[in-house]
Amino acid sequence: MGKKFELLEKSLGYEFKDKKLLIEALTHKSYKQPYDNERLEFLGDAVLDLVVGEYLFKKFSKSDEGNLSKIRASLVNESGFDKLARCLDLGDYILLSNAEENNGGREKSSLLSNAFEAVMGAIYLEAGLKTVDTIAIKLIEENHKDISLNSLFRDFKTLLQELTQARYGITPEYKVIASRGPDHEKEFEIAVIIKDKEYARAIGKSKKIAQQDSAKMALDILNGEK
Repeated sequence: MGKKFELLEKSLGYEFKDKKLLIEALTHKSYKQPYDNERLEFLGDAVLDLVVGEYLFKKFSKSDEGNLSKIRASLVNESGFDKLARCLDLGDYILLSNAEENNGGREKSSLLSNAFEAVMGAIYLEAGLKTVDTIAIKLIEENHKDISLNSLFRDFKTLLQELTQARYGITPEYKVIASRGPDHEKEFEIAVIIKDKEYARAIGKSKKIAQQDSAKMALDILNGEK
């Protein structure tokens, strides 16, 4: 087990002095220990909110509070942390019950995101804010090659709604066309409809992801119609 965790520490660029803290951060509640990673997840969420907020504050010095909040929300969320967790192969290290493992737990976005937050919370407790800042921002920059307002501003549903309200005085409608696959690998096909016309369809691992992707495609179409 110790040897296995060394690979994770190498990927993080940080070696834990207290290995029990790392084990706690990787322990899902299904593993039935006297501890789990939920408290560290709570702490990590708050720490990452601050770290990413400060990063964006310095990087986009001319952006207002509203845009900074939206950009941070596009990074500090389940999808964003799931992406960072996968680049660390974090699913390989999480301690799960057999039932959760058989239910595809190691691939669940929510479980991976929570574990990433917990690991960052554990690093914060042991090494402080600066170390978390160094590790988290390095991971974000490695996984978002083009860090700009346009690439980070991922709330396409809000952008589309603002555009259609300004242009047509209406809001878009999102319709579930189909859902496929078992519960732990379900995919949703969503269509976005504006003025009774279907503008785009997208498939995602959640309704939210499919809605965002279809909204982005509709935005591209509408912006081309200007």
